[in-house]
Amino acid sequence: MSTQTVPLLQTIEPDDPSAENANKPNVGSQQRQNLAASPAMASNHNDAESALPSILRQSAHPVVLLCLYFFRVAAISVYILCGLFTNNYVLSTVVVVVLLAMDFWNCRNVAGRRLVGLRFWNQIDEDGESYWVFESRDPSRPANPVDSRMFWIAIYAFPLCWLLLFVVSILRFNLSFIPIVVLALVFNVTNAVGFTYADRDAKQRWASGVAGSGWNSGIGGIGGQIMTSVVKNSIGKIFG
Repeated sequence: MSTQTVPLLQTIEPDDPSAENANKPNVGSQQRQNLAASPAMASNHNDAESALPSILRQSAHPVVLLCLYFFRVAAISVYILCGLFTNNYVLSTVVVVVLLAMDFWNCRNVAGRRLVGLRFWNQIDEDGESYWVFESRDPSRPANPVDSRMFWIAIYAFPLCWLLLFVVSILRFNLSFIPIVVLALVFNVTNAVGFTYADRDAKQRWASGVAGSGWNSGIGGIGGQIMTSVVKNSIGKIFG
């Protein structure tokens, strides 16, 4: 069965030329080095403060990158800080779940396509069989290195954060918040596994010469089967 999808070649822009980094050595006497010690510390502090604007300037899709981190940071922040502003458990749960759902949709359908040129989804054929479809763009147009690095950091770092919160919830016996953390883990791990296999599938297909002219999609094989099993088991444990 064939699947008609929009070629990623038309939706993802090529990388911008990499900026040149000039390393200027510090030349001078010992006195000048001592006098420059304090300004150097201030310069490092200013560099740390300007890290985010620098990343956004180098990004090919700064709005997409900002939204990716906004939804993920907002979900964790609301989960941790909700007790300081309200005692309404239902309201806190709804806000966190909405943020998690928005992050899941944005990461899979927008951020993955724009930042790294990858996309995946689950599909059911006429026989009722479920399988995973992976799509990637032409490797002759590689992703922006800043976008790619920040995307994969978000993909792998935030599941670890939720896993840590899960352990904390168990140690503190906050049983009422465990379902929220489990749902967050399901969403984040699904995206992490999906994009990992999509990236691996893309590299294998382009290396073997099976890829098309501008885009590539196909069943994920073992990776798709593993993802199907993981998602079904996780959702089954949550919703019975």
